[in-house]
Amino acid sequence: MQISNIPEAFSLSIRLKLISCLLNGEKTFKELKQITKATDGNISVQLSKLEEWGYIESKKTICGKRPKTSYKITEFGIEQFEAYVNLLEKILNGTFINNTE
Repeated sequence: MQISNIPEAFSLSIRLKLISCLLNGEKTFKELKQITKATDGNISVQLSKLEEWGYIESKKTICGKRPKTSYKITEFGIEQFEAYVNLLEKILNGTFINNTE
C-alpha cells in the first residue's frame, strides 16, 4: 500500500473506529454505538459503505420480537487494515520508500 492509494475506508475516523472495534470480534449495532459514541445515522451510513466495499459483513436476526443486526470484519477487511497499519509503521520508523510506480 502506498500513501497515494490509501483506501477510502480509512479516510474518516468513524470508519477507523468501526473497523478497529470489529477486529476483536463480532459486534451488534448497539455495541458499536456505545463504543464509538457516534450517532445512529452516522454509524449506519459508514457501516453500509464498509459493507459495500467488502470490509465488513452484517447479519440480521430476530431477538424476541426485535430485529438485531451484528457486524464482523471480513478477511479482505483484515488484510487491508494490516496493510494500512504496516504503511503507518514504515512511515513512523523512517523506512517508508515512496515508490511512484
